[in-house]
Amino acid sequence: MLLDEISLKQSKNIPSRPRRNRISPSIRGLVQETRLHPSDFVVPFFVVEGINIISPIDSMPGIFRYSIDVLLKKVKELYDKGIRAIDLFTIVPDEKKDARGSEAIRQYNLLQCAIAELKEYLPDLCVMADIALDPYTSHGHDGVINEHGSIMNDETLDILAEMSLLAAQSGADIVAPSDMMDGRVAYIREVLDSAGYVNTGICAYTAKYASAFYGPFRDALYSAPRFGDKKTYQMNPANRREALREALLDEKEGADMLLVKPGLPYLDILCSIKQSVNIPVGAYHVSGEYSMVMAAAERGWIDAEKVFEESLLSIKRAGADFIFTYAAPMILQRL
Repeated sequence: MLLDEISLKQSKNIPSRPRRNRISPSIRGLVQETRLHPSDFVVPFFVVEGINIISPIDSMPGIFRYSIDVLLKKVKELYDKGIRAIDLFTIVPDEKKDARGSEAIRQYNLLQCAIAELKEYLPDLCVMADIALDPYTSHGHDGVINEHGSIMNDETLDILAEMSLLAAQSGADIVAPSDMMDGRVAYIREVLDSAGYVNTGICAYTAKYASAFYGPFRDALYSAPRFGDKKTYQMNPANRREALREALLDEKEGADMLLVKPGLPYLDILCSIKQSVNIPVGAYHVSGEYSMVMAAAERGWIDAEKVFEESLLSIKRAGADFIFTYAAPMILQRL
């Protein structure tokens, strides 16, 4: 018999061999647990005033500030490749900044115009609007300050809510408050609903940490704080349970989805929140994470596309339903 011809002594007696599921690309693909798709991504864009402007951001290789006319073309290119969601951040000239961020609630400002033109050009595109005052304030903080330099929580809520309403009126599908003020989700929800914008979603930055990974982003927006830091409102990187508290509060206040920021250094937070709430949870793969990879790639130390694909797979594997990332355009062809 055939069995008689098999020398069992030659066998290492290994009862289970997981490598059989890795033996070929087709088998590896068959059993792959996590996949990336263009619909997973929200691509951030930086918008600047003017016409035909493409302004490079030195600390973010391959990322640019665009005037609205160029923005429309760039977004359409990504839309044709499967991207269905973007998030807008606006660059505000110094002469339009003041201590209260008044430009944020001026009708027909740059953010509102960009939203309106994008929605007219690509009605099916999901347009998100960043809701925070730091690009608009002369001091670079996310809220109104008092005479002692403290960030005033409740006084800031009125401005954030009005900013959200103006974005909704311009056509924004989702407003994304990134300020980390207490109670802003409930307040924004009440204002939007009262004005009839019950279908405008809220993506709450529920666990935005006071991180050192934001440097290139603040370069892009010229929004670095002019004094102090943001540790009285952004979260302590050492804290996990506090993030769960914030997530549960935001869900209760009416958020439609939650966001963890940064991404890779906080995968444990992402995973914990995903297991604790009943709404979608995403992560922001931030500027510092992007720029470090690009800097290493420029020196030939790593393959940026492969590293980004692995990084974003890791974020999705940890539980992200969606990912904000500057790297999406670079890896689309790999998907």
